[in-house]
Amino acid sequence: MNTWIAIGATVAGCYAVKLAGLLVPAGVLERPLVRRLAALLPVALLAALTAQQTFADGQTLVLDARAAGVAAAGVALVLRAPFLVVVAAAVVVTAGVRALGG
Repeated sequence: MNTWIAIGATVAGCYAVKLAGLLVPAGVLERPLVRRLAALLPVALLAALTAQQTFADGQTLVLDARAAGVAAAGVALVLRAPFLVVVAAAVVVTAGVRALGG
């Protein structure tokens, strides 16, 4: 029964967030600060998700092959490599570190 309560609360929360977004006056959305925040928010959320998935394992902080892959992707980005090369570099380095480390 607790699962259904969680599902119901999630549905209600999602609906409330959607409704709140629709109720915001258009004048507020035209402000420069709001426009800048709306442009930067997806980048910040993606960075936070990447960091959490890379450096966390449950409640503990870990440094493993995933961190090496992210570092390789960062180097490829600094070198202005195309997106597929960045992904390939991260995959190859992560797989190599895992193969060497067991």
